[in-house]
Amino acid sequence: MSEDAPESKADTPEVESIPEPEGETEIIETSYDIGQDNFSGSVAVDLDIHKVVFTVSAIAIMLFTFLTLAFQNDVEPLFVGLRDWLTGNLGWFFLLSGNIFVLVCLGLIISPLGRIRLGGPEATPDFGYVGWFSMLFAAGMGIGLMFYGVSEPLSHYSAAYDGVAFGDGGVRTDWAPLDGAEGDAVEARRLGMAATIFHWGLHPWAIYAVVALALALFSYNKGLPLTLRSAFYPIFGERVWGWPGHVIDILAVLATVFGLATSLGIGAQQAVAGLHFLFGLSTGNTMLILLIILITLVAIVSIIRGLEGGVKMLSEVNMGLAALLLLFVIVAGPTVAVATGFFDNLLAYGRHLPSLSMPFGREDTNFAGGWTAFYWAWWISWSPFVGMFIARVSRGRTVREFLITVLIVPTILSVLWMTAMGGTAIEQVVNDGYTAVQDAALELQLFQMLTQLPLTAISSFIGIVLVVVFFITSSDSGSLVIDTIASGGKTNAPVIQRVFWASFEGAVAIALLLGGGLAALQAMAVSTGLPFTFVLLGACYAVVRGLMNEPR
Repeated sequence: MSEDAPESKADTPEVESIPEPEGETEIIETSYDIGQDNFSGSVAVDLDIHKVVFTVSAIAIMLFTFLTLAFQNDVEPLFVGLRDWLTGNLGWFFLLSGNIFVLVCLGLIISPLGRIRLGGPEATPDFGYVGWFSMLFAAGMGIGLMFYGVSEPLSHYSAAYDGVAFGDGGVRTDWAPLDGAEGDAVEARRLGMAATIFHWGLHPWAIYAVVALALALFSYNKGLPLTLRSAFYPIFGERVWGWPGHVIDILAVLATVFGLATSLGIGAQQAVAGLHFLFGLSTGNTMLILLIILITLVAIVSIIRGLEGGVKMLSEVNMGLAALLLLFVIVAGPTVAVATGFFDNLLAYGRHLPSLSMPFGREDTNFAGGWTAFYWAWWISWSPFVGMFIARVSRGRTVREFLITVLIVPTILSVLWMTAMGGTAIEQVVNDGYTAVQDAALELQLFQMLTQLPLTAISSFIGIVLVVVFFITSSDSGSLVIDTIASGGKTNAPVIQRVFWASFEGAVAIALLLGGGLAALQAMAVSTGLPFTFVLLGACYAVVRGLMNEPR
């Protein structure tokens, strides 16, 4: 099969069992049978669920949703305090962990272990490059790029340009990255773009890659179930099928649900803002709830259609629309500034990367805690979802090919996206004196930037469609992943279970929006990301140990 062909080897891979390794691999002999701890039967509908993981996860999520909705007027200060305490006191831990993930991935790329093929030495890729990359990138951070593509570079530029400010006791009160660049528009732009790329480049994709590689290796090469606990077999042995493994998988489900809810809530806010901007529709909670319900219903239809007819098709459509919007902004906007800025921003990212990633002795505590620590926790909470989804579609790739594609290529595209969207907005502020984009709410800044370009209504509508379809693909693929974990590693569980999880992702997003808005979304992403960081650090050790046992 041609590498460029988007077709897969199977019409419906989501209903097949994990294939056996092809060629010589180091199979782990275990007494565990996939699904042996499941409840498999009919209770009004057919079910096939892990008795402990599904039950504990579902009860915890339902209880949280009920309490948040019941006390929605009282919980916002709690969420704000929780977010601020975690990012303020444990920011160094998130930054240090992110650096470890990047170093592990880069080390594997250049080591002989990179020659090992996922699925066995004779395995061939299930998807061509077009379909493979479209799915992993759309699932990885699509909504976030739409929401923060304009607002984050502009925020960092403004903070850097305003410079450093001190409050009582000599504590910095500004949000500028590093030492800022007071009064220097050129350097403030470089620093702002470097800080933005730092949050969307190597570090987040290294987090995803660690989880994806652990899942793919221990499932496709070692013959274990496709769940997070399998990666810890080198550490726990047969005990991984008991409570140590239950805790890992429960944490994975909770992190995924709340990480997705954060993204879905952010996406809903931007979609509603765009609809108000274009058509004058209401921006209140009622519209937010209706939009989340509607998009969740569309996601359920996509789930029923399956991986090929649903998320894969939507992902490729979305990548096409995203490329169209990106090309439009580059051509209609400051083309020369974007073209030169791309390389300038890459150089700035490389120059500031050591300082931005330093976990200790930081004076820019607001930036390091409020921006970077939150982002790392958000990416970590997303990592079970994105990692497993990437693993599901990456069989047949070598470790080196897998890591280069998952780590390097999305970073380059993120630089291009942020340079075009954020760079255009900064040009409008600096050169044109257009401050409306700077003064608008975060969810509106993309649309305000587009008002200064031709075909505003069309480009803004494409932006709304992109947010909505990213919403659908995230919910669809997230439900597939959560259901795999909650059914003990089965990949052919009844579709109704994925419908259940998609419904609850929407319900949690609604509860968080009503119970504290963006602060509540951020608080839950950080809270679930913290314990799962320890899981990822253990997975780094397990991956290296597992690869060293593979034939090369």
